[in-house]
Amino acid sequence: MERLKTLIQSRFKTLLLVSIAITFSVIVLMVRIKLNKSFFYLFLIWNVFLAIIPFVITMYLNSKQNLSRLKLGLWFFAWLVFLPNAPYIVTDLIHFRISNDNMLWLDVLVVLSFALSGLFLFYLSIHDMQRLLASRFRKIPTTSLTLVILFLCGFGVYLGRFLRYNSWEIISNPHILISDVINILISPFQHSEAWLFTLGFGGFLVVGYFMFKNLNQLSPHEY
Repeated sequence: MERLKTLIQSRFKTLLLVSIAITFSVIVLMVRIKLNKSFFYLFLIWNVFLAIIPFVITMYLNSKQNLSRLKLGLWFFAWLVFLPNAPYIVTDLIHFRISNDNMLWLDVLVVLSFALSGLFLFYLSIHDMQRLLASRFRKIPTTSLTLVILFLCGFGVYLGRFLRYNSWEIISNPHILISDVINILISPFQHSEAWLFTLGFGGFLVVGYFMFKNLNQLSPHEY
């Protein structure tokens, strides 16, 4: 508990930024609900809650001392299952096609604010997991592994957005999920949209990752 308290104190600025970003998103959503008399985008609160889970996992793991490789591996799997929920919010932009022209800019502001919060949590969590893996598995090429994870997230977002799977179904409904994944893998030409989306969205996440990484490494006078 003391280590967790120290960790929170050491990352106060990051946690404050996350809190401000999410609070702003919620305020804008409440304004939208008030003005448009519609609760349509209320699901974004649940989506951002799911986006917080992988970040909480890596925060928790960073608070643990002497974490075994086995436990880290199990936590890594759980983290990977929930990780696509963070960038998934970006695809909620698709709902603009059914938005009213009345104050469309407000819908854009609502979804983009939640999407940016999700991406911020996403890259923070990846950065934390990289450090954890590098400290316990020194021979793992973390950058290469991260690139693989980013494209896996692209595939995970496809499963969620277009096939309507969620993270829980890997436990509650694994046989159907695994069957669909295998079909996509062994019949790529019949599932070209899945591959195109995975490569396109994965590439988008890769670009964002290198931007986040380079900005994170810049000294204050380089901004």
